[in-house]
Amino acid sequence: MVELARWAAALRPADVPDRVLSLAASQLLSQLAAVRAGAAEPLGARMVRAFGPPLQDDPRTSACVLAGLGSWLNLDDTAYAGHLSPSTVTVPLAWARHLRLDGAALLTAIVAADECAARVTAAATLGPLRGQSALHTHLVGAVAGRLHCAGADADTWADALGLALAQPPWPLMRAFLASDARLFSAFAPVRTAMDACDAAAAGFHGPPDLLEHPDGFLARFATVPLPDAVTDGLGERWHTDTLSFKMHPGGPGVDAAVDCALDLHHELALDGPDGADAVEEIVVETSLYTLTAQRLAERYVHGPGAPLGALVLHTPYTVATALLTGGLTVADFAAPDRDEKSRWRTARRVRLVHDPAMTRALLASEAPFGEAIRRAGADADAWLHGFGGPELVAMAATARPDRAPADFTRAHKATGARVSVRLTDGRTAVRERMIPHGAAGPHTRGRHAELTREKFTGLGGPHDVARAVGDVVAMSPAALRAWTEAALG
Repeated sequence: MVELARWAAALRPADVPDRVLSLAASQLLSQLAAVRAGAAEPLGARMVRAFGPPLQDDPRTSACVLAGLGSWLNLDDTAYAGHLSPSTVTVPLAWARHLRLDGAALLTAIVAADECAARVTAAATLGPLRGQSALHTHLVGAVAGRLHCAGADADTWADALGLALAQPPWPLMRAFLASDARLFSAFAPVRTAMDACDAAAAGFHGPPDLLEHPDGFLARFATVPLPDAVTDGLGERWHTDTLSFKMHPGGPGVDAAVDCALDLHHELALDGPDGADAVEEIVVETSLYTLTAQRLAERYVHGPGAPLGALVLHTPYTVATALLTGGLTVADFAAPDRDEKSRWRTARRVRLVHDPAMTRALLASEAPFGEAIRRAGADADAWLHGFGGPELVAMAATARPDRAPADFTRAHKATGARVSVRLTDGRTAVRERMIPHGAAGPHTRGRHAELTREKFTGLGGPHDVARAVGDVVAMSPAALRAWTEAALG
């Protein structure tokens, strides 16, 4: 942790490759879109009533509100490893505004926070908490984002990280999937991180060996600890290169299936009240990753009135909605759209099937956990067995790459799906996608700026703000402040 703190505290714009700064700019715009969407919903409005607006004079509370609003609709971006943006973007945004930093300083703070949060999350990826449930990601991301903006020294970083991770959160799925408590999944750890930064500045000391100590963080939060992942390749292997951008709400396990359903909607022309009655069966062939998320969601999803936290992970509902409407929007997870009977009739005709080839492709990709499995080698077998049984252990043995990539410039996230639709008139149609639209891979690397502009404007963001995101790196403090305020309305 001390080595990571020293590296991150010293990081300057000139140290970051241009492609990584460009990704950070897209990540910034993408997360601003998620914050806008969260604030526009009734539950987000309640958070604003309770704690104030996203941009306010107190940067501590501003960071917390931004984090809460930007995470609960599953529009936050991911990487290897972790759901980073609710802390790694929003905390630097709040503090850069408060400290009147320029655009280059903001983007560098985002990258520093990404790298710290992703590396600590990667070290514990082979454990019981993953994705949005790995709330320790935000403890690290928030500390790094704030302290980089503040120009704090490495000793303060190490103390603040040790204090923040001293009592890491362990979410309860009942609350996370089926209650309003979901809004606090990022809010609460960011608030803890703000307290840790204040305490470190006042002279409190955190344990510098907290990550790797036998009584420390990894011992409790990792089934297979990977402490070397925290510092391996600093300044060479940029975890920001592994970013995946969420183009629509919904858990990461449903993305490829939804993309296929959107394509099939246009081919089959299922619009109108008779569209649902025309569907005989929908088969979604996918990996164990999606099947595991579905098993978790279906415990709480039984039809109209289903809680949003579980519904965003529910493949039948999200696929049925995309197939029938040609979209998947925030409104689809709330009444009245969420309770349309035609969607639920169609959702009951969705059947999930395991495709072993897709699971092998998942294991061979860096995100969401393939790189951790490669790094762990045979030590990963116990975790794999717990996640998917002996079949998954055998698949990993054949899919695991022999050597580490020199960097993450070719990283990908193969969470694929094949969707087959059979209609009552005998017609059939099939679509397949191995890498979801916006997920890490060649297409996203080449077009992430365009994709995130599309996401931002699609969620109501001003077009001039979206067009200007490429200029953020050169913005003065005043220009950055004005751009941020325009982005959030």
